[in-house]
Amino acid sequence: MARTFCSSREVIVRTDAWAEATQFYESVLGLPVTLRTDTLMGFESGAFRLYVEKGHEHGPVFEFLVLDIHAAKRRLIDAGCTIQEENPDIPRCYIRDPFGLVFNLAQARAGG
Repeated sequence: MARTFCSSREVIVRTDAWAEATQFYESVLGLPVTLRTDTLMGFESGAFRLYVEKGHEHGPVFEFLVLDIHAAKRRLIDAGCTIQEENPDIPRCYIRDPFGLVFNLAQARAGG
């Protein structure tokens, strides 16, 4: 069976204490900044890229890439997962699996 889900190197953390969090990762840990916007900062950690997003706090969110996000979402819901948050404009959605792990399900680019 071909592998349907493939993890990316990206981990997302959302926090209301965004200024403090981004200052910590940049200044205290010394992680190089890879992206800087008004609501999102990306940091290179080596093994993964950490993104700190402004907003209501949630724990770390890992990312899985799929070629067909709609089919993958149906498959996951049928297996007992729930959608936590969704943005079809990107397209992506946060899924909670039956065991408590929340991950971002995102559209992979064809051929990569």
